[in-house]
Amino acid sequence: MEPAQLDRTPFADLDAMPPDMFAMLVAALEGMSRHPEIRRVRHTAWQALRPAPGQRLLDAGCGAGDVARALAAAVAPGGEVVALDYSAATLAAARERHDGGDIRYVTGDVSNLDLDDDTFDGVWCERVLQHVQDADVAIGELIRVTRPGGRVCLLDTDWGSLAFDGVDAGLAQTIVGHMHGRLTPRQLDMGRTLRRRLVGYGLHDIAATPVTCYFPEPASAAVVLPMVNPEVPQEAWMTPAGLRERWFDQVDRAGASGEFLAVLTIWVVAATV
Repeated sequence: MEPAQLDRTPFADLDAMPPDMFAMLVAALEGMSRHPEIRRVRHTAWQALRPAPGQRLLDAGCGAGDVARALAAAVAPGGEVVALDYSAATLAAARERHDGGDIRYVTGDVSNLDLDDDTFDGVWCERVLQHVQDADVAIGELIRVTRPGGRVCLLDTDWGSLAFDGVDAGLAQTIVGHMHGRLTPRQLDMGRTLRRRLVGYGLHDIAATPVTCYFPEPASAAVVLPMVNPEVPQEAWMTPAGLRERWFDQVDRAGASGEFLAVLTIWVVAATV
């Protein structure tokens, strides 16, 4: 995922993170990649992008490179993937995990791509736009580098859809309010706006699919939702004294009784240039 110009979240400046915190973040990204609900989201996106042998694809905000590696396998033989991320440290982690596919790793800003016009058959951009200052500028850049007839596939979260059951609703609302803008991005509704943004650019063959991720246990939710993850450092919460403890007590009780539930919608929106 691309960090891009947003302070007050873990993605603000990955290259300035202490090594132990950065390692924790990369491990969290890899854990999300293995999660069955995130895999379900990506399966939907894969069908929308339709990668094929011989294509040249851009993974804009590649993180640790797991999607880039899968795309490289899909475009072989004869294809290439450009894996781009704002963070040099993240790209280094992706290179360490390289499995021999035809991937070129480059640092870059998704809002100001140093790439030529009309050079990619498709673009994958996952959970990046929620972090940038102007998503329309970034989307314009992704469209610019895509060839006519190519596909742009955007995946992003609708944090406003986050809901819990089995815990006190008022406490959950308070916790989510504190966490938004600290461990989640400011542009909480990004996912639901993607279709409108692509319509505004005049793209066609637009497919928009909301994928609601379902977490029936706290341990499952903690992989994707920072406010359910007890491993998130206490200083990151910035909540009044005792509130974090009350919250996790309720989460643990709901998990033990089988009543815990969390849901979050991630949108997959793809279109033809």
